[in-house]
Amino acid sequence: MVLLMRALGWLPLSWLRALGWLLGQILYALVPSRRKVVTANLALCFAQLGAPQRRAMVRRVFVRFAQAWLDRGWLWHASAPVLGRRLRLNGAVSELTGQGPTVIFAPHFVGLDAGWTALTLAVPRHFTTIYTDQADKVFDAWILQGRRRFGGCELFGRADGVKPIVASLREGAVLYLLPDMNFGPEESIFVPFYGVPAATVPSLSRFARLGRARVVPVVTRMTAQGYEVQVLPAWPDFPGDDAQADTALMNARLQGYIDTMPEQYYWVHKRFKTRPEGEASVY
Repeated sequence: MVLLMRALGWLPLSWLRALGWLLGQILYALVPSRRKVVTANLALCFAQLGAPQRRAMVRRVFVRFAQAWLDRGWLWHASAPVLGRRLRLNGAVSELTGQGPTVIFAPHFVGLDAGWTALTLAVPRHFTTIYTDQADKVFDAWILQGRRRFGGCELFGRADGVKPIVASLREGAVLYLLPDMNFGPEESIFVPFYGVPAATVPSLSRFARLGRARVVPVVTRMTAQGYEVQVLPAWPDFPGDDAQADTALMNARLQGYIDTMPEQYYWVHKRFKTRPEGEASVY
């Protein structure tokens, strides 16, 4: 698999995206369990759309997921000049200059690795993020090598706990945080996501407060030319005094980002797998 991904990384981007389109169609057809997850997520979050519109969006979700997966071949193996042509970093990039503690709110769009690569390639800061070990050790090593490719990077395992992450923030690191998934009931709180109670870890608020850091959103969009990585202005009103209110605000702002490119969000994840007591599974 790793050798294949490395080889695919040399293909012209248009060819690779065409392969991704084909792979997405195959996954849509052959993985009904995950198709049901995407369908259920979109039914909850885009109930205003008709069933035919949502079915078409489900198919596009699989295509974008597959295209982004294949793009890791060039993200982690192509030369820096190639990356420079395909990754467009824009917006309020000045928010990331200096040495002030910073938490990047990086939602789970399919381009999350493209955003990380663009930032670590172009911004001379010490970046950190949180990493979940993969069961396949060869695969795990490949992912780690790809994410450590540029700049001063440090990947903390979930077992490392909060202390080293907070310490690095207070020393001026930038934490690339992806807090918008369902990690189970432990330490999660229920806040609305598209009007549906969603178990959400209040880690964005917690790390910003403990690290005395400001929060800068970064939204990565897949384009025909590669990816656009947009740095948005820091949130002036975050964190507040209430972690639950902060987390609800995070989800509300996330919805605005998703609505601009809904098929690029990570709907293959069981975002609503943890339900309030007494509620049936949506899957």
